[in-house]
Amino acid sequence: MRRVMLAGLLVAAVNASAAETTQQLAQSVLPQVTAWRRDLHQHPELSNREVRTSKIVADELKKLGYEVHAGIAHTGVVGILKGGKPGPKLAIRADMDALPVVEQVDLPFASKAKGEYLGREVGVMHACGHDAHTAMLLGLAEIFAGMKKNLPGSIMLIFQPAEEGAPPGEVGGASLMVKDGVFKDFKPDAVFGMHVVSALNVGIVGVRPGGAMASSDTFRIVVHGRQSHGATPWKGIDPIVTAAEIVIDAQTIVSRQLDINKQPAVLTFGTFNGGQRFNIVPDTAALSGTIRTFDEGMRKQIIDSLRNIAEHVAAANGATVDAQIPAGDSTNPVLYNDPALTTRVRTSLEKALGKDKVIESERWTASEDFPYFGIGAQAPSVYFFVGATPAGQDAANAPTNHSPKFFLDEGALAIGTTAMLQASLDYLGYAP
Repeated sequence: MRRVMLAGLLVAAVNASAAETTQQLAQSVLPQVTAWRRDLHQHPELSNREVRTSKIVADELKKLGYEVHAGIAHTGVVGILKGGKPGPKLAIRADMDALPVVEQVDLPFASKAKGEYLGREVGVMHACGHDAHTAMLLGLAEIFAGMKKNLPGSIMLIFQPAEEGAPPGEVGGASLMVKDGVFKDFKPDAVFGMHVVSALNVGIVGVRPGGAMASSDTFRIVVHGRQSHGATPWKGIDPIVTAAEIVIDAQTIVSRQLDINKQPAVLTFGTFNGGQRFNIVPDTAALSGTIRTFDEGMRKQIIDSLRNIAEHVAAANGATVDAQIPAGDSTNPVLYNDPALTTRVRTSLEKALGKDKVIESERWTASEDFPYFGIGAQAPSVYFFVGATPAGQDAANAPTNHSPKFFLDEGALAIGTTAMLQASLDYLGYAP
C-alpha cells in the first residue's frame, strides 16, 4: 500500500514545486519511520551487538529491491540501488548503536533493555538518537525505491554499527567498515550524513563548512610506584600523588602552551583509579581521558606535551609510567565538510525547509567516526545537524545527547527525512 501511495505522489509531483514534492514524499513515509523509530528505541543494542537492528534493516532493504550486503564490520548493513538513469554515485550513512545508559524519559516505548558492558549488566538506551537516524534512512530507502525508474545515478545506504566506539578489546565502526571493503565495488562521488541534536530546536537544521566536529584521541596513563603501608609512605613510591601531579600539570598544556587563537582544543581526564584500601599506598594508579582538536599541529603538540609531562613528573617522584598517548585504535579524524559541497547542500536544505530554518552550526568539540567514509572513498562529504528539542523549549539547557533524559521530539523525523531527501535528489540531479 505504501508503494502505491508513493507512486501516486510521484505522478502528482509533475505539477508541484520541488520543495513541495520532497515534503510530500517525506510525509508519506513518516508513519512508518515513526513506527520504526519507536520499535528501535524500545529495543536498543550496544556497539557491535546490533543483531536485531541489522536484521530489521536488511529485511526491509531486501523487500524494497536493494542489493544488500550484511555482516560488514560485524553487524553493518549496506543497501545499493541503481537508478534507471545515468548519474553520480551517492552514499548516505546512518548509525545504529545505543549507549550503556538507563533511560529516564517517561515514554510508552521507553527502553527497559539490558546489556553487558565492561563485564557488568547495564541499562541500554538510544540516548544519542541513532534510532532516529536508522528509521529515517529506512524511510529514504523506501522513497528512493519508489522512484528508481527515473532516479539518476546510484545510491548506497550505509547502516553503521559501533559509532559510539567498540567495546575494549574489540574493533568496529566506520573505520572497520572501510577496512572490510565497504567501497570495494561501489565508490561514491560524495558521502552524506546527519545527526539529531538537543542543542537545536525542531525545525532548525545546522551545517558548517570546514571543520565541524573535532578529532578525538583517547589516552591511558598507568603510573607504577611501590606499595607501602599508609602509615609509612616514605618506604614506598606513591603513584596516586604522582598521578595527581600529572593531572594538575597537564592543565597548562591548553591554557599556557597552545596558541588558542588558531583553533579550540580540549584535554580532559575522565578516570582516575588507584588503590583498594584507605591505609595502603598502592603499586599503581591509572588515568584515562580524551583529546579534542581541529588542527593536526595542535593535536601533535598536546600528545607530545602530555607524554613529556607524564614521564618527567613520574621520574621526579621515582615512579615510572606506561603512557599510551593516543591509546591504540582510538582516533577519530576532524569531521570536515567540503566547502563547495556544503554550499550545494545548504542550498538544498534552504529549498526544502526555508532559509530561516537553516543556520551555520557552531564548531562542536564532540567527535564522530563519519569522516572515515569520506577518507575511505576519497570523496567529499557533508554532515549536518537536525534539531531535536521541542519548539519553544530552551535548547541550550535541554538534556544533551548521551544523557539518560535525552528526548527526541518526533517532529525531527519529518525535518531530517525531508532535508536529506532534498539534498540527495538535488545532488543526483533528479527532476520529477
